[in-house]
Amino acid sequence: MIEALDHVNLRTGQLDTMVDWYGRVLMMQPGARPAFGFPGAWLYAGDQAVIHLIEDGAVDGPGGDTLALEHFALRATGYADFIARLEEMGIPYRLSRVPPGPVDVVQVNIHDPDGNHIHVDFTAADVAR
Repeated sequence: MIEALDHVNLRTGQLDTMVDWYGRVLMMQPGARPAFGFPGAWLYAGDQAVIHLIEDGAVDGPGGDTLALEHFALRATGYADFIARLEEMGIPYRLSRVPPGPVDVVQVNIHDPDGNHIHVDFTAADVAR
């Protein structure tokens, strides 16, 4: 069952400027981020990492043609039932585990009919049941 929108992931060619803007304008603070193999930052609202930034020099500025939204994520429970439903419906998916860090999450990566990337996040404890 879907519980909440977890975060928004944005690609940017100006990581430091974006971190500064979100801090000044939305009062979000950079915080702990897993050791992904690419540069980025997680910006927090309280204890929740709400904006995930990925540095990607190919991103155009406002009004450009390059997609900046890489994916959106949903926090969920009921991992086994969800996987069974995907398999029953023939929906392709890819599993990934977030590297060790502030969260212990297994991501089920899927795409909607328009090709938008969605990952549904389950706690490792839910996956282990």
